[in-house]
Amino acid sequence: MAVEPTRGRLHEVDLLRILAAVSVMAYHYLFSAYAGGLSNLRFPHVDVVARYGYLGVDLFFTISGFVVLLSAWDRSPRSFVISRAVRLYPAYWIAVTLTTIVSIGLGQGRFPVSLPQYLANLTMFNSLPNIENVDVVYWTLWAELRFYAMILVLTWIGITARRVTAFCWAWLAATFVFQAGLLPHATDLVLNTQFAHYFIAGMALCLIHRYGATPQTIAIVAISLGNAVYRGIGFADRVGIRYHTELHRPVVVVIIVAIFAIMLAVALRRTHRLGRPWFAVLGALTYPLYLVHAHIGFIIFERLGDQVNHVLLVVATMLLMTGVAAALHYGVERPLAPRLKRLLDRVLPGRPGHALRK
Repeated sequence: MAVEPTRGRLHEVDLLRILAAVSVMAYHYLFSAYAGGLSNLRFPHVDVVARYGYLGVDLFFTISGFVVLLSAWDRSPRSFVISRAVRLYPAYWIAVTLTTIVSIGLGQGRFPVSLPQYLANLTMFNSLPNIENVDVVYWTLWAELRFYAMILVLTWIGITARRVTAFCWAWLAATFVFQAGLLPHATDLVLNTQFAHYFIAGMALCLIHRYGATPQTIAIVAISLGNAVYRGIGFADRVGIRYHTELHRPVVVVIIVAIFAIMLAVALRRTHRLGRPWFAVLGALTYPLYLVHAHIGFIIFERLGDQVNHVLLVVATMLLMTGVAAALHYGVERPLAPRLKRLLDRVLPGRPGHALRK
């Protein structure tokens, strides 16, 4: 029996966004900055945990698979494109500009940024011509954009439970064919195989949330989990090699399984009581916080690391970045988003409004 779709905000998902953002920031500040030679701030008793914080990105991707499909369900292709542009670009443009200014002005050549690089980054498509990101964290945006392209295809086809299920199976099968070496390397531009399983699982979890669990959706989530563990172990090994350290495979597996288990609980509506409206306030800051924290934080550490207590410096930097994120959200995202939407409504071809479901 189909379950009526929930129209209210999932505040527990906001909590997960906060957890993911804090995990990634801890990974950068407490582990990778020192391990990568970007600062002299070392936290030997904390970095053994913080080194796994990069898996917050995996949680972000799973959440995206879930909520982006959920938000696209009743939208036309035009409406979907506008909604994503309005969500992504205002804070991103300011974050790229701010990071560029700080990198050039205070980075002492650590993170050089050229004018062509800056301009290419403003499009968010700079990875397509292989132009380096202004900030290391922006690589995830390219993965997100490729997923949005998949959802855009679905909005053109017409989103229904049956079509989404078939789409998930097709995408999942294609990733395995690619991993078996049977497809040209260039196809990975579309398939995004390193992280596709998280987006696919999120889409299946969206179906579960809307209509209840079925053997097919559970199977999609289970197979995606298996591939996530397989690819996650390989990715962890590469992270360990890059930083000349060890990431324990069992820990990586447990975290990935936990991500899937928690998101399944959300999809099955078992976590609704845990949500609090104020989670949305902090959850709204996670995107701008993610965008600004990395290189600016590294530069602060490099400039002040010899002058300030390391613990105080990290805590103060985290609070500063949170403040910058709040300024971006309230000073840029909220006032500019409706203006950008009105502009896009005027210039994009087509008719405003939502698509009718078939």
